[in-house]
Amino acid sequence: MDNLNTQFRRNFQLRYGIIGESNLMQDAISMVEKVAPTDLPVLINGETGTGKEVFANAIHNLSLRKSKPFVSVNCGAIPDTLLEAELFGHEKGAFTNAVEQRVGFFEAANNGTIFLDEVGEMPIVTQVKLLRILETGEYSRLGSSAIRKVNVRIIAATNRNLEQEVLNKNFRQDLFYRLNTVNIVLPALREHPEDIPLYINYFAEKICRQNSIQFLGFTDDAIKLLKGMRWPGNIRELKNFVEKVVTLEHGKLIDKTIIKKYLFKHDEPDVIEEDKHINTTTALVSTVKQDIVSSEALVLRTLLELKQDITDIKRALAKLGAEIGDIANDVEVLKDTAVVNYTENVVTPMQNITLEEQEKRTIIERLNEFYGNKRKTAQSLGISERTLHRKLKEYGMND
Repeated sequence: MDNLNTQFRRNFQLRYGIIGESNLMQDAISMVEKVAPTDLPVLINGETGTGKEVFANAIHNLSLRKSKPFVSVNCGAIPDTLLEAELFGHEKGAFTNAVEQRVGFFEAANNGTIFLDEVGEMPIVTQVKLLRILETGEYSRLGSSAIRKVNVRIIAATNRNLEQEVLNKNFRQDLFYRLNTVNIVLPALREHPEDIPLYINYFAEKICRQNSIQFLGFTDDAIKLLKGMRWPGNIRELKNFVEKVVTLEHGKLIDKTIIKKYLFKHDEPDVIEEDKHINTTTALVSTVKQDIVSSEALVLRTLLELKQDITDIKRALAKLGAEIGDIANDVEVLKDTAVVNYTENVVTPMQNITLEEQEKRTIIERLNEFYGNKRKTAQSLGISERTLHRKLKEYGMND
């Protein structure tokens, strides 16, 4: 059995580039081995750059759906206003610029697997439709009332703490439970530095094969230096760094001195201070280079932070819009209540009952009129079903 497991992991590495001998990586690989043959939803947690899409691809290719489509969707890269149409499709004329019918990602992935990256960025309205597909396989295109069905396995990924997002009312609790049927946690690179030499050799050999470069390897002191770095971008950052150094230092043995030439100033604080014997001119040139690189890094970090701020603002505006909508609906209910009392000459004078009681009576009358149909009741009152449900709950009426 151990030989079989060893062979599985070797094939796993060769086919999908998923490497790791640490306990944390072996646990993640073992979970893939167990869950891949099933149709269970999978939620992959991990920081940016830990390989979430790589693992999703592996799960699909080890499943019974491997001959069917694998569709990857970055939910954070699509504007909230377009995400629903992109996922579920839309009919011609469903919204401005919808000049033709469009098949959504779920329909394109039918009988296969859909990978929803950054699922924590998905707006609440879209989460409702996603939950419906998870539960029944049913959905409808934007601008159409026709019910469609798909058979799709869902793999989701996030770098957010979805449990905290549930508490913050940014993510539906019922959807979280469905997506989290199987949870795979990918560790940050700083949590398993013992795997860094494996990644270095793998990425270096791969880029050398692609570019016909003779690979002379990394010295022990170079690898030691790389193992001591923080790698905030995780495996993706390490991969880009190794490819850059190996390509630009064509044909050289990569040692500690070469590594230092390509480090950001903030990556390794001891890099400049360690070599006290360097002359003033070299130090000045090195400092200028580091300052330029640091400035570029600062601009990049600022842009990323700005993107996050914009996302947070959009969420806040969406929540505010929903609250304003509820207030507007409440006002409409009050207006309807006043009209009913004025035009229908209710026996009980308005001044003898509270506004809440009159509103309750009006809702009861409309419910009776439509034989308990809440959708028609809400439409007749000019409010949303959600507002009606909330009112029924407030007045202790059976919902």
